[in-house]
Amino acid sequence: MMDYTETEHAQRQAAYRRFAAEAPDVPIFLQPYYLDAVCGPAHWSATLAFHGGRVVAALPFFLKKKLFWQYVAMPPLCRFMGPYLLPDYRTVRREIPLLRELIRQLPPLDAFEQDFHYSAANWLPFYWAGFRQTTRYSYVLALSDRRTLYANIKPSYRNRELPKAAACMQVEYEGDLSTFYRVHNGSYERQGLRVPFTFEAFERLDRALAAQGRRQLLWAVDRNDGTPHAVVYLIWDAQSAYYLLGGGSSASRNSGAGFLLAWEAICFALENLRVPVFDFLGSMIPSIELMRRRMGAQPKPYFRVQREWSLLWRVSKQVLR
Repeated sequence: MMDYTETEHAQRQAAYRRFAAEAPDVPIFLQPYYLDAVCGPAHWSATLAFHGGRVVAALPFFLKKKLFWQYVAMPPLCRFMGPYLLPDYRTVRREIPLLRELIRQLPPLDAFEQDFHYSAANWLPFYWAGFRQTTRYSYVLALSDRRTLYANIKPSYRNRELPKAAACMQVEYEGDLSTFYRVHNGSYERQGLRVPFTFEAFERLDRALAAQGRRQLLWAVDRNDGTPHAVVYLIWDAQSAYYLLGGGSSASRNSGAGFLLAWEAICFALENLRVPVFDFLGSMIPSIELMRRRMGAQPKPYFRVQREWSLLWRVSKQVLR
């Protein structure tokens, strides 16, 4: 592991920005503008691996400090991190030494936790370095054509729930961000849960994504009085559209507004964005997972990779569970 001076931190970040600008398929969550928004420019860096004098692999990370601990964690509103390798280097022969080099350059840490994007399919060098892995699942749809996607929805939802929702709900685009946040938070408030991100964090990310033309707000509103029942926040890169946020009021559970918006988001990704994949970004929660299956989505595994160096950190995490 390596300590970074302020100068080296700036150099690493600048090198990663150049690398990401030229690489062909960096996931949106690993883009520098996304990291700036969810981490803050001063709080993320990257390890870099070179071949032939150029960067060919990188491991961006969000570095946090709490009390006397320094650790890598997942940023709010960021669903994937992990290593990224140029396509020509995604073979076992080439990627093993590159991944080892990325690990070697990490700064001194008390703990590490990242959810790797599913394009990072080899975590073996992390295992050799003392990390552990838990397999988690997202749910994805291959965006072929509208008729096939519609036919793959569970028949009772396709024939009853979707037409019922469309009869009483109207789908709208854009709208006030603070109202969106309030409607979205209804799902958390109904369950007595804390919303895991602030409006300020959401607004900061929205500005960054809007500037890049990489986000769309969707609303399901009552046809009679215009009351918003549910919202979806869709983002995308060249490879996938991602269902980053979705939620609604208690009324949305009976109106089918959330299901209607999910279908509308899928159609938007297919017909407007023309990306090959729609990613629901989970979920591991049984009730949400069931809804994804009913939409015809298929499970796709990804890795949660962790390690703790500090005994005190491990003990405190156990106590706080």
